[in-house]
Amino acid sequence: HVQLVESGGDSVQAGGSLRLSCKVSGNSYRDYSMAWFRQVDVKEREGIAAIESSRSVSYARSVQGRFTISLDNAENILYLQMNNLTLADTAMYYCAVKEGVSKPWTVLKSVQYNHWGQGTQVTVS
Repeated sequence: HVQLVESGGDSVQAGGSLRLSCKVSGNSYRDYSMAWFRQVDVKEREGIAAIESSRSVSYARSVQGRFTISLDNAENILYLQMNNLTLADTAMYYCAVKEGVSKPWTVLKSVQYNHWGQGTQVTVS
């Protein structure tokens, strides 16, 4: 049973940085995709960064060059380093896991993922 617990969300000023963490437990998949998504109110959940067991990484254009996804395999923690935050980055951030690697055009699609954390709020002002 895969469980994900996010932390690190906070209120920051524009231009600041945050690092989100996602503690993953129960992931016994040999091949997997892990990703960060964000959601504002009832809008569609946006995939922003993904990393796969192959170590392939993908980013949405909206965060490319500012955000970095990484995975600590020893501690089973997924990270999202967010730099140069803007007002548009304000959202609830979720981590997610799926079994198997993904096609490049689907790795940031929320429907692909079946394990989700509860979310952590990031507010930029």
